[in-house]
Amino acid sequence: MGSDLIFNYFTTLTEMQKGHFQALEALYQDWNKKINVVSRKDIDELYLRHVLHSLGIAKIQTFNPGSAVLDVGTGGGFPGIPLAILFPEVQFTLVDAIGKKIRVVQEVVDGLQLDNVKALHTRVEDLEEQFDFIVSRAVAAMPTFVRWTKGKIKKDAAHDRKNGILYLKGGDLSEELQPYQNAQVFDLKDYFSEDFFETKKVVYLPQKYKVSH
Repeated sequence: MGSDLIFNYFTTLTEMQKGHFQALEALYQDWNKKINVVSRKDIDELYLRHVLHSLGIAKIQTFNPGSAVLDVGTGGGFPGIPLAILFPEVQFTLVDAIGKKIRVVQEVVDGLQLDNVKALHTRVEDLEEQFDFIVSRAVAAMPTFVRWTKGKIKKDAAHDRKNGILYLKGGDLSEELQPYQNAQVFDLKDYFSEDFFETKKVVYLPQKYKVSH
């Protein structure tokens, strides 16, 4: 199940984008042998578990050219790298506190010659910039994540949807999202037919969220 899986769901890709997606597997396999950032099983299902999962965010939100997106706790570059391939005119900043992970991200970005990605070995709290959207893949419970990213979202929206957080998560989120009355949850099984997505979701939390007391 290779890159064709991506092409089935994203049918308007340019030849360059297709080439980038196809190149991911060899790049990750090569770097993963040197610096283990993705588990063995996951490397074998890279396109399903990492690439397509990351692109679930794109089914919920299209990023406009010129906008800025921050990927927090990017690990091996997910969801940031697949989204950066899909949105070449959007600036992506990928941060992780673990240096070896960011090294792999940088090598993959260099290998693909992506000029819209900045990979930083830092904690999100130490960033100065602000972004239209913050994306992530289940690096912490939502209240913790909200605390980490406080002040990092631009006030003025450049999209129809208000600026905010787009978070890939699985399982039952009712307790975790209880404080956030206007969080929206999208089931990825509505967009992708593979069993892997049965319990996977994208949570959207607008910047001005209401906290229930």
